Amino acid sequence: MLHSDVRFKEAIKMAIVHVTDQNFSEEIASGVVLVDFWATWCGPCKMIAPVLEEIDSEIGDQVKIAKLDVDNNQATAAEYQVMSIPTLLLFKDGELKAKTVGFQPKEALIEFINENQ
Repeated sequence: MLHSDVRFKEAIKMAIVHVTDQNFSEEIASGVVLVDFWATWCGPCKMIAPVLEEIDSEIGDQVKIAKLDVDNNQATAAEYQVMSIPTLLLFKDGELKAKTVGFQPKEALIEFINENQ
């Protein structure tokens, strides 16, 4: 792998933003944002992480992907009544448009994004 390829792949991974209770409203305020509510101990959350990275590399110019750790950001998780993880919420310009719970394959998530934005 060329050195520039490594930097490109690292840049893709950095495109997914990590949000907190403090910056959540600011991060979802404009555009289409898919927020992954997750936790480090959650098996399905670990399974969906590489799927989200693939989606970000394919359509990251159309949708921002954000991750919120529910253990460290309980206020936002409570506000949106997140009871199971992973929960994925889709926002457009700060307004909640759709919600899906549990692991989803890439094709289903892309369809979810396209149908609800």
